[in-house]
Amino acid sequence: MSTQGIKTVLHPVTDLAAAKAVYTALLGTEPQADAPYYVGYDVEGQHIGLVPNGAQQGMTGPVSYWHVTDIEAKLAEVTAAGAKVKDEPKDVGNGRLVATFTDADGNVLGVLQDPA
Repeated sequence: MSTQGIKTVLHPVTDLAAAKAVYTALLGTEPQADAPYYVGYDVEGQHIGLVPNGAQQGMTGPVSYWHVTDIEAKLAEVTAAGAKVKDEPKDVGNGRLVATFTDADGNVLGVLQDPA
């Protein structure tokens, strides 16, 4: 089962206001989602998100999310290949499911399924 590619990258940040200023300058646009718990930009078919206190949520660096049509099937496929599930699928709003897993080197990778 193939993916739809990396369309979402989440970055853990410690100072949301400072990070927002840098990413707004870098991306050349204001965020489309702007809340104390999350800031998100949609640019050229990609979503770039800033997660305040992401380190406390276990984020050790940016996490890339591959978009898939069946999150459970993709997790089964990657775990059969040796990956280990880090965070089971959870609904993060409006039926969007996200999960993370680690590869053999401990790199954290994500999968994301939007509602049909």
